[in-house]
Amino acid sequence: MELASVNVGRLLAPLDSPQIAEFVAQLEPINRLADASPGFIWRLMTDEGDATALRPFDDDLILVNLAVWDSLESLRAFVYSSNHLNVLRQRRDWFERMATAHMALWWVASGHIPTVLEAVDRLERLRRDGPTPAAFTFRTPFEPDASGPGPALVDAEFCWPTSRQVSLRT
Repeated sequence: MELASVNVGRLLAPLDSPQIAEFVAQLEPINRLADASPGFIWRLMTDEGDATALRPFDDDLILVNLAVWDSLESLRAFVYSSNHLNVLRQRRDWFERMATAHMALWWVASGHIPTVLEAVDRLERLRRDGPTPAAFTFRTPFEPDASGPGPALVDAEFCWPTSRQVSLRT
């Protein structure tokens, strides 16, 4: 089994705005860091090397990040123990604070590449049902065959921060 992760965020301004320029400048280095990180398998991207051109939601200010890792620990290490953490700490400079879950984790069969529709479904499950084996967080993680959650992998929860519900474009 491999770990899929999705996170979404609503920008405070359009991607080409000077207000978002510092975030945009950090995309390539952080994506390179992810690509080279132990346990990284795949991430959603266009030919430009990131997913910022993809707009799967009705709201063009919402960005999506979708990736696959080999384990909870490898993703946790990238998110919270690499330079990614510096970007995460600055997120309020570029993104609205969300009232609903904006990050979900779930297990997929090895080699499976999740779709954006699948990722949105998992995020909606987490919002509706809370953490379950079908969609969970670092605070309430599930191992692939676990019926109950394991110990929290982080002290802070970046998965449950205050925003609107948006629907997927069809």
